[in-house]
Amino acid sequence: MYFHIETINLMTVPQGYTLVHCISADCALGAGVAKQIDEAYDMRATLKKGAEQIKGGIPWPSCVGVSNVMNLVTKEKCYHKPTLDSLREALTQMRKAVETYNVKRIAMPKIGCGLDRLDWEDVEPMIHEIFDDLDIEIMVCVLPD
Repeated sequence: MYFHIETINLMTVPQGYTLVHCISADCALGAGVAKQIDEAYDMRATLKKGAEQIKGGIPWPSCVGVSNVMNLVTKEKCYHKPTLDSLREALTQMRKAVETYNVKRIAMPKIGCGLDRLDWEDVEPMIHEIFDDLDIEIMVCVLPD
């Protein structure tokens, strides 16, 4: 794995990257990166349409791919907070999708560490643990101060 942190807006990364972010199973997508992705891709409508076809809605934790976006479902409701365990399970499912679809380039924020309030000091080692042995680039996008 080639892992690097860049000062760049996730929504402006060059083409060829799969975008990764966290969402809730209720598909609220009302704030933060999730809202930006919804505005760019009409993600809420796509996810809700898919959820209607799944008895019981979108399972969590999980990884739901739509176009060039991987939605990590880390909590049931938008007002909940994920746990490190739910993020680990979603990232593990993401790894399976990366292998299945031969994804080579990922861009993500400091996943789970913005509005979801997980600690990057805990999350970054988890990313390394799950993805280190893969031939993949993971770019973590941070906004300038």
